[in-house]
Amino acid sequence: MRTFFQFMMRYRGAKQYKAESELAEWMFRDHAFPKHATSYHEISSYLEWNSPFPNALQLFDRLWEDYQEVED
Repeated sequence: MRTFFQFMMRYRGAKQYKAESELAEWMFRDHAFPKHATSYHEISSYLEWNSPFPNALQLFDRLWEDYQEVED
């Protein structure tokens, strides 16, 4: 099973702005982000304290659902 971080790396490097790409770039550059996590709670808690932009938590929730569909 891939980690959520690995799943998100598919969104890096977009030529046009997308919120998914912004979150992926931030995750890549944040050395403290729990890159090995596969737990919703662990990643969600981290984002609650370190959210990079206002709607990051809502975006995370949506992307987590996509992650679960792909990885389950």
